[in-house]
Amino acid sequence: NDLVLNVVRGKKLTNVRASGSDDAIKLAPPRKFSLEQALEYINDDELLEVTPQNIRMRKKILGEVDRKREMNRLSKLNQE
Repeated sequence: NDLVLNVVRGKKLTNVRASGSDDAIKLAPPRKFSLEQALEYINDDELLEVTPQNIRMRKKILGEVDRKREMNRLSKLNQE
């Protein structure tokens, strides 16, 4: 199950302040994978980007609509 999100959009700021509303947001630290661990972890629809500094996991098809379109196309091919 993939969670679709847009990392570019920021939180809407208003003049209304609620006490404690932002205190509940806690993010887990990112996992550090070795190359072998990352290769075992990714799914068929994902890629590894390897640079001297980082190992990044990302989707082969970045757009959500394009991913759904491709999945529908593949499911139709498998049914035939």
